[in-house]
Amino acid sequence: MHYRIFDCWRFCAAVLVMVYHFMFFAPGTDAAVGPVLMYRFLPMLDAFFMISGFVIAARYAPGMTTVNDYRRFLRRRLARIYPLHLVTLLFFAGLGLAGPLGLMTFQDPARWAFSDLPLHLAMVHAWGTTDHLGFNYPSWSVSAEFFCYLLFPVVVLIWREAGLPGLCLLLFGWIAVLEVWSAQGVFPSGHWTDANTFGAYRAFADFVAGGLAAALVAGRAIEVRSHVPGGLALAAAFAVMAANQSVHLTLALLFLAILLTGLSESARPRSTEFLAPAMGVLRLSFGIYLLHPVAEALFLSVLWNRVLEPMAVVGFYPYLVVPMVATVALAWTSARFFDGPLGRRIAGVKRPSAAPAPASLASA
Repeated sequence: MHYRIFDCWRFCAAVLVMVYHFMFFAPGTDAAVGPVLMYRFLPMLDAFFMISGFVIAARYAPGMTTVNDYRRFLRRRLARIYPLHLVTLLFFAGLGLAGPLGLMTFQDPARWAFSDLPLHLAMVHAWGTTDHLGFNYPSWSVSAEFFCYLLFPVVVLIWREAGLPGLCLLLFGWIAVLEVWSAQGVFPSGHWTDANTFGAYRAFADFVAGGLAAALVAGRAIEVRSHVPGGLALAAAFAVMAANQSVHLTLALLFLAILLTGLSESARPRSTEFLAPAMGVLRLSFGIYLLHPVAEALFLSVLWNRVLEPMAVVGFYPYLVVPMVATVALAWTSARFFDGPLGRRIAGVKRPSAAPAPASLASA
């Protein structure tokens, strides 16, 4: 089944990340204060990975019994994420050529290091292979997601052979290792919950948590039919983030929100049918996440910084609507005409006559 509420959450998280990055172009002190305040809400990235683990475990784990099953799974997942990752990578690689050609001066030369290009092509740049973000900087999460896909059979095997206790042991054992690594200074950001270039290891903890939630939902650990408890847990997570309090409590509340929402929506799938007309937009979270730096480069780095701001013809905040709408339009166009059709062709999936809206990052 499709979890429409999760699609809503992912869409909101993608928009939050987009606005966070766009705010660095705000005038005056807003460029410093705005991102700092919004940074508090970036644990929603962990919700991305938790939801991914939940949906993938719920859909694929029951039927994954052979190597061929895993091969088909991996092919479908790569078909979903790689085309858009590749085209955005090539866009920024092309932009990076402007530096050596003397056409542009970059403030962060490390971002455009072509020695890192093979790491990005192989999607291993969030595995600790580099200590800086490069090219399409949010793509570290694609690398982290790929890492989770590769280790997904471990989740399936432990769920099948050791059940809920095994998944709990895997989750808390992995987190314990991450805490030790954090204390030893392994992560450039300081703590594993902030990791990006080492984000694969952070993401796998979230991914396993999502798998654990899926197992609890599959076993109907508790009976929840209302969406209110999940919404309240999510609101509590936002309150903790806004207060800049414990990130561990935030992650626990996000897990609880996903668990309770998974229980309620699976118990009453028709309860979210009112969201169906909006799914064509709400399932664009992956495209928004990967494509917003393209809009940032075109509409903010070039058009805003070099033309509109010096001319003082429009204020920043009214203009901010333009790159945001452009990002959503790019994501829809890509899903409709590029990565959606190409991904289905690579995966060997035929488009039905009445096709659903483009899938999000964790959808099939």
